[in-house]
This record gives sequence, structure tokens and C-alpha cells, in this order.
Amino acid sequence: MKKLAVVALGGNALLRGNQVGTIEEQEQNTFDTLENIVYMIKDGYDIIIGHGNGPQVGNILMRNDAGENMYNIPQMPLDICVADSQGGIGYMIERTLRNVMKKHGIDKDIVVVVTSVVVDKNDPAFSDPQKRVGKIYTKEQADQLAADRGWEFKEEVKADGGWRRVVPSPKPISIMNEKTIEKLAREGNIVVAVGGGGVPVYLDENGDVRPAEAVIDKDAASSLLGARIKADEFYILTDVPYVYINYKKENEEKKEFLSIADAEKYMEEGQFAKGSMAPKIQACIDFVKKGGHKSVITESTKLEDRTYGTKITMEYED
Repeated sequence: MKKLAVVALGGNALLRGNQVGTIEEQEQNTFDTLENIVYMIKDGYDIIIGHGNGPQVGNILMRNDAGENMYNIPQMPLDICVADSQGGIGYMIERTLRNVMKKHGIDKDIVVVVTSVVVDKNDPAFSDPQKRVGKIYTKEQADQLAADRGWEFKEEVKADGGWRRVVPSPKPISIMNEKTIEKLAREGNIVVAVGGGGVPVYLDENGDVRPAEAVIDKDAASSLLGARIKADEFYILTDVPYVYINYKKENEEKKEFLSIADAEKYMEEGQFAKGSMAPKIQACIDFVKKGGHKSVITESTKLEDRTYGTKITMEYED
């Protein structure tokens, strides 16, 4: 049987931090990133692509605000905004990847699945929202929105300050249509799924699917999908070529290989930042502990060069 890999594209794979986010910028970034998975296709991997949506869903939320303020268009809830971003980004990945494959003489179908991801409505994250979304408001605007809509806000730590809406980020517990996603991938189609962590939903007391006003970490959702469909390998493409301990200190040390035991030890020591590398490491640990052979964290344009990247396995492998 062919190897099945889940490849999670980080936000920088689509939109760089110093860019304004034009479609031309995003398409070029996507093309450059997807060039790096061509070798996997040629090596016979079956592939599922996950992706982030942080900047894009933030822009959608700001368009929500502008539409309401300027034209009295009702705002859409967060789950609809996530679904919108899944569709738009998925389309961009599909179209761009078709052009990449054409360049390399590869003929495959690409299927984009707008994916709902189930969370627990009693997840502690719902009582402690931490994930920042949308635009920055003044204190007066934030107070008014909190009163009008029940939104919660946290002060920004950036130099220009301001207040930003925060929403829960619960853990994913299951992926809807996961068997179909697996079937499509193992039949040789490239599948784009769990974009932006998936559309968060929960099951009510009657078993009906209800929207959750939340966002899900895309690495956690991609890792869970990979584990549940018994993928062999899990890749997170980000903006650094390796995982480091003592990051940006005099004794900084890159880690090309990590066992699960060492990765968990470094997590307990607080070596990885909670808002950036820690969720990625945890997603990799979870994938391997649930049966995956290998997780890899690497820079988005270095995937083919196997001298780059931190490889996380159950035991140390050279």
C-alpha cells in the first residue's frame, strides 16, 4: 500500500507577514509552497493537504464589520466565516496545484472538502477564550460591542495597543466525513481538508449538528485526521527550518531528531512558545502516539530537502 501523508500548510505558506494579502501575493506564495510537494507525488505518496486561515478569516471578519457599518448587511457568525475561508483557500490551492502539476507533467484529480470538525460543547476553552480574531478596536468600541453582542475582548500587547476579540479554541474530537476523505486520498486523489482547523461544530442532546462560535487549531485538526485515518506521516510546513531549544538564546540548539520522550520533556520545560511552536509539537506528539510513524516540522520551501526539518518519532531515529 502507498504511504499516506497529511501535509499542513502554515499561514506563511499562503500569506507572508510583511504582505498586505492581495490575491496575487497569496497565489504566488501558494505556488512556491506547492512546488515542494511535487517530489512526494512523484514518489507515490497519497496526500491530504490541510491549511491555516488566520489572516484570511480575520479579513472576512473585518469585511463583516465594514458591510454592517456601511451597508447594513447582517454579520455572519464565525462558523460561516471559517467555511467561507475554507472554500476560498481550497479553491486557490486546487487551481494553483493544478498548474504546478501541469508544469511537472502530473495528472491527478484534486478534491476540496469543506470539513466540519466536532468539538465538545463543554470543552474548558469555551469558558476561557484566548484566540484573537478580527480587527483591533479602541477600548470604547470594544466595550460597546461587548455590550451589544456579548463578545469578549483582550488588550493587544503590541506597541500600538487596542483591543481585539477573543474566541474559544477547543480541542477537535472527531472529523466529519473522515472515511470519505481517506477513501478519496487512497484512491489517488489529492484531498484538501480540515482547512483552518475545520468548521467547529458540536452535537446537541438530540444528536443534531450545531455551530460552535470558536476556531480550531489547524495543526491539531490535521494531526487528528491523520491519526484517525491511519496516515503514515504528518508534516507541518511553517516559517522555520528546524525546531530549536533555547530559541534565540546564546545556547540555542537545533533539533533535527526528537523522540516522543524528549519532545514531551522539552514541552514540560516550557521550551516552546504557547502561541506558536508548542501547539505544533503537541500535534506531532499526538499523531505519533496514536500510531503514526513520523511527524516532521520544516520550513515551507524546504520539504524536499530532507537535510532540513525536525523529525519526531516514537524512538530516536537517525
